Amino acid sequence: MRITQRSGGIAATIAVVFSSGCAARNGVRYEKGSLAESSSYRATVDARASQLLNGQWVTGLAVGLVTPSGVETFGYGRVDAATSRVPDANTVFEIGSITKVFTGLLLAEANRRGLVALNAPLGQCLPSATIPANAAVARITMAQLATHTSGLPRLPANLRPRDPANPYADYSVSDLYRYLGSHVLAREPGATYEYSNLGGGLLGHALEVCGKSDYVTLVKDWITSPLGMTSTSIALTDEMRSRLARGHDADGSPVANWDLTTLAGAGGLRSTVSDLVHFLQANINPSKEPISQAISTTQKARRDRPGGKIGLGWHIGFRSPTDAEIRWHNGGTGGYHSFIAFDPSAKVGVVVLANSSAPIVDKLGVSLINMLRRQPHSFAIPPSVRIDPQILDRYVGRYQLVPTFVITVTREGARLFAQATGQSKFRVFAKNKRRFSYRVVDAEIEFETGANGPASILILHQGGQSQRASRLP
Repeated sequence: MRITQRSGGIAATIAVVFSSGCAARNGVRYEKGSLAESSSYRATVDARASQLLNGQWVTGLAVGLVTPSGVETFGYGRVDAATSRVPDANTVFEIGSITKVFTGLLLAEANRRGLVALNAPLGQCLPSATIPANAAVARITMAQLATHTSGLPRLPANLRPRDPANPYADYSVSDLYRYLGSHVLAREPGATYEYSNLGGGLLGHALEVCGKSDYVTLVKDWITSPLGMTSTSIALTDEMRSRLARGHDADGSPVANWDLTTLAGAGGLRSTVSDLVHFLQANINPSKEPISQAISTTQKARRDRPGGKIGLGWHIGFRSPTDAEIRWHNGGTGGYHSFIAFDPSAKVGVVVLANSSAPIVDKLGVSLINMLRRQPHSFAIPPSVRIDPQILDRYVGRYQLVPTFVITVTREGARLFAQATGQSKFRVFAKNKRRFSYRVVDAEIEFETGANGPASILILHQGGQSQRASRLP
């Protein structure tokens, strides 16, 4: 028996659901841009960010809006649960799989420079001893890696981190080559869309080989320096580190930063709202930029995918015909979640960066880009309330579902945690005084209590079933 956890990673697909909702204003710090200070968007952004903060979905948020009139940025919450400093446009966050957009742009620029063709096979770039020349892996093209049509799985089977809290740090080039040399593709390259962190990381590495430089130097020389972006990198200077927001997991606990080396192209970059709104402006008006040809190349739709199309890194469209022009990507690491999107026709864009592992940030980003596009953009999130710790104490205990499966409930301050036999401890969030939901798994627990005594029954709701567990002495 197991409480089935959602799969993790440095990126995720997105499902768009619109519904109504409202919330009270929370603390906010504004960064003035060239939009009027009385921007009509402020109240909407305030209310929606407040819902995430009041519901304890995120510790801190930084938001950037791009319109034909200019830029406005906002900060909410805290850069660290232990401090009172509010994030702003210059706060540094891990951006996870948004890195893949930069990797796609590197490919487009390498193609413009004549270093590698978009349809060049992988075997042309990697050392000849890496993979057999006649293997299907060797026939994967650069563009297939960028469009997630390579046939490679989401992650390599030999990714076995010594430290699960920093899962990519010790994955070496030798590990990658050993995997490629023995892996048999389940389908022919180009057959279908299948999101792959491995493919994004492999593309970054192949471009290092073709460009005769390391990934972060290529990003700096070919992208961030030409575009005037000063706070987008992998390694942090001391000055950038002083602006780094601390990451938090879905339970709200601080976690370690992730370090991607060999697979840096999949999700290794850190950045700021200030840099990313500038990046979106360059994508909205590429003709004004020194790398305009490469930028335009990345935005071209190349393959179909569920709900839309994909370019070189950019996902195009959500699931509605009115969203077909939107280019977007999201990203997630152990302690951060990010979302960027722009509409080249409406000339608007959105950046949302959070220092919490909270995929619900995507929903905020979708609502804001559609707000700027004057499309339906209502926003609601599952309810979460704060419960008196004395009430939580009534739920603390051990509840037996079957002899070999016990759920242990504990309290830490005003937070309640549940740990099933053989699994990690996860925080559960109150929907009301008796019912709590997980955020790392699609499940809820509910307590049955007497008049004033401790709970006697825990009910696990998951997968359409409700299972009762009796309290142990």
